[in-house]
Amino acid sequence: MKTLLHVGCGSQDISSCLGFNSSEWNEIRFDINIDVNPDILGTLTDMKSVKTNSIDAIYSAHNIEHIFFHEVPDALNEFYRVLKDDGMVVLTCPDLQNISEAIAEDRLLEPLYHSSGGPISPIDSVYGWRESIAEGNHYMAHKCGFTYSLLDGLFFKAGFKSRIGGKRPEAWDLFIVAFKKNKSDEELKAIAMPFIPKPQFTA
Repeated sequence: MKTLLHVGCGSQDISSCLGFNSSEWNEIRFDINIDVNPDILGTLTDMKSVKTNSIDAIYSAHNIEHIFFHEVPDALNEFYRVLKDDGMVVLTCPDLQNISEAIAEDRLLEPLYHSSGGPISPIDSVYGWRESIAEGNHYMAHKCGFTYSLLDGLFFKAGFKSRIGGKRPEAWDLFIVAFKKNKSDEELKAIAMPFIPKPQFTA
């Protein structure tokens, strides 16, 4: 059985992780918030409780924007460290380029889409989900953001040799699937497809 590290899991489990929700994967839930009962309590920038070269895949949905931009390289270095040599990262985060276009159209508070927790507006995508923050969950605040070219460049600098990703317009977010080893373009697309709904690949 392969091991999935579900980073920033929140209250969710493997059933919400597209492509990983099968008997092939054993999930380890990792989060900064003790209230969501993670298997491992920790931060993106300090994953010392996870052994080096012990994880087959990392799933990180909408949490890298919760750390400061200068901390992002540290987080990606930790991802690289804990992954096995043939491991991969599946990561999503808000698409600031598309969201900025909505803001430029004066739609700051207009819902862009509906998540499982409720409607999400541009202000939520940029600064963090207002409703959760108002309830005292300050972990939900956003401290940085990305375009796809920036995100891809950061993964490259962290040592991930093969990467494929792009936009999910209906979710107003970005995705990237990254590997420590070199893979062909055909391999990248074939592997990435099961993990990303309705992808529009950029690279």
